[in-house]
Amino acid sequence: MVDSSGWLEYFADGVNADIFAEPLQDIANVLVPAICYYEVFKVILWERNESDALQVLAVMHQGVTIDINPDIAVQAAKNSLQYCLPMADSIIFTVAKQFDSTLWTQDADFKDLAGVRYIQKKLIHDFAYLRKPIFTVRIRNVRHISTASRWCMSF
Repeated sequence: MVDSSGWLEYFADGVNADIFAEPLQDIANVLVPAICYYEVFKVILWERNESDALQVLAVMHQGVTIDINPDIAVQAAKNSLQYCLPMADSIIFTVAKQFDSTLWTQDADFKDLAGVRYIQKKLIHDFAYLRKPIFTVRIRNVRHISTASRWCMSF
C-alpha cells in the first residue's frame, strides 16, 4: 500500500519516485484507501488542474479501492489517539493494518510505526514540481496499466 505522499512523489517523478515504483509495479494489487484519492486529487487540483487530477485518479483506481466503513473509522479513531496521528493518516494506517499490508510512505508521522516502510524525503517539496508542463518527465513503466492511461503518469 502506498500513501498519498508516495503517490504524489511517484507521479511527479520526484527524488524518491523509483522507490515507490517498486510496490506500484503490481498496481492491480495495491490497496488504495479512499482518503488517498481525496489527498492526491486536492494537491494536483491546487497545483495543476482538474483534468490532470482526474487522470491521476484514473491510474490510482486500477488498484484496490478500500472504502471507509464503520469498523475502519472506529479503529482509525483508536489508532489516532494511540499513535497521535491526524485523521487521514490514522485511516491510512488502519487500512494497512487491517489488510496486513506494508505501508510505503515518506510521511514522517508514520516513521516509527510497525508495518511501515518509511522513506525519508531527500528534499523538502512545496509541490512546485507539479507545475511542470505535462509530458516533460519520463513516463514510468508500471505493469498492468493500460497504454491509454500510462501517459498521464508523465508529470
